[in-house]
Amino acid sequence: MNEIIHPSRMKLLDATLGLVREQGYAATTVDDICRRAGVSKGSFFHHFKSKEELVLGAVDHWNQFTTDVFEQAPYQSLADPRDRILGYVDFRMAILDLDVPEFTCLLGTLVQETYQSHPAIREACDLGMSAHIARLATDLELVRARYAADAAWTAESVGYFIQAVLQGSFIFAKAKLDPEIARGNLRHLRRYLDMIMRVKD
Repeated sequence: MNEIIHPSRMKLLDATLGLVREQGYAATTVDDICRRAGVSKGSFFHHFKSKEELVLGAVDHWNQFTTDVFEQAPYQSLADPRDRILGYVDFRMAILDLDVPEFTCLLGTLVQETYQSHPAIREACDLGMSAHIARLATDLELVRARYAADAAWTAESVGYFIQAVLQGSFIFAKAKLDPEIARGNLRHLRRYLDMIMRVKD
């Protein structure tokens, strides 16, 4: 059961998710967050001691939100783990119909900017991304056992590769201000996964 969050705290978390994905950690100020959230600075300091503490809270909030999104996604109802992995990629492609800041990853955005300057944020992002990979690896291990028992790849290595393609694609989508480069990359990713997850004759 999800914890009930105070409305003003939730507004601050949601504002942080949007602003950091739009303009990055350093460029996002407490004043910006309060303005976007529609709350006072006093309310901010009632809930959080600093911007870093708020961002750490936003990372936890993001992880819960994305876990719920992916657990409830249509591909999860597919019986075959191979279909679930391909369905995951299809689901990620469908999300690209949103605006660029809405489909990019908070964790990937944060870790690129803060990995040296804010170790607590880096660690929180690493935990979140690694947990997502571990969930994919569960299905990938089932795929390997059923279809590719002799394959050289491991479930974890393919999970990291999937996320590397996604995060790199988000960077190019930001550079181009266009999701089409990301869409093309995910089509290539899907073809690659389809190839390695087949029974060899």
